[in-house]
Amino acid sequence: MTDTRSGIVSVVERTRQVAAGGPVVAAHFLGRTAVFVLGEEALLFAEPDGEVRRMMVHGGAILATASDGERVVSGGDDGKVVTTDAGSSRVVAADPKQRWIDHIALGPDGALAWSAGKSALVQSKQRREFEAPSTVGGLVFLPKGFRLAVAHYNGASLWFPNAPQAAPEKLEWKGSHLGITVSPDGRFLVTTMQEPMLHGWRLADRKHMRMSGYAARVTSLGWTAGGDWLATSGAPQLILWPFPGKDGPMGKEPRVLAPAEHRIEVVACHPRREIVAAGYGDGLVLLIRVSDGAEILAKKPGDAPISALAWSADGMLFAWATESGEAGIVDLA
Repeated sequence: MTDTRSGIVSVVERTRQVAAGGPVVAAHFLGRTAVFVLGEEALLFAEPDGEVRRMMVHGGAILATASDGERVVSGGDDGKVVTTDAGSSRVVAADPKQRWIDHIALGPDGALAWSAGKSALVQSKQRREFEAPSTVGGLVFLPKGFRLAVAHYNGASLWFPNAPQAAPEKLEWKGSHLGITVSPDGRFLVTTMQEPMLHGWRLADRKHMRMSGYAARVTSLGWTAGGDWLATSGAPQLILWPFPGKDGPMGKEPRVLAPAEHRIEVVACHPRREIVAAGYGDGLVLLIRVSDGAEILAKKPGDAPISALAWSADGMLFAWATESGEAGIVDLA
């Protein structure tokens, strides 16, 4: 049976379809231009006037991207880190061993981090390198101070790139940590695990938080506007962990919204309101209001799972894409 979500408010009719021409692995906005990241070689720019143009940026698969609204930085299996704006692209770094660039993070004042194998590198005023205990699982800059958090096997490390003589701080928990995020106020660090669960630390005292109950491994995370909720994929409903107060989700149950027949594959949080976009395994996309669970239908189910979601900075444009190359931009104005 297909979940048609009949009877709820729909914005499907406001969608401009975009033919991506191949699987889409991520989406971003540069101003009002939607940028769809193709699995191989190229970025697809969907301009507000309807023009769609393709820009070749890698010589193979694109493995990771990040954007600050002015540029898209990508890493590929060609060993290159490439930054692309609305008009051009340039190679920022090329791994001397041609290792895959599998994680990208953007930080304050134009800082950029990427990983290749066990190496995490930061480019700011100068380039610094940190060798993790194992292959890097994820990167994120902390909002306070110039620190990079690096996920790896058996935990995470907090690294100060501008203090190369200082030993990184270790956060330990057994297992494979394959993704990482930090709360907007910088008080909590959360990793995704190989198992269907999350693990977190309250950074002030390193107290542990275990967040479980998922049907599958969590691969997509997002903080709601204001940072009170962490939205996650990995279940056939939207799971939101509460982070207000000094204890965050410790001793608390998550909020569970928008149950459906298929698992959520991707989440994306509205930049200004407590609204979460959820993309499901059957191609369904819902916009979900956290306060009361109200739903808006943004895309009907299709022939492939949702693989990318993105909001414009003002929250008035919304982009989605699927593993089969179907894509669209929804104008909510």
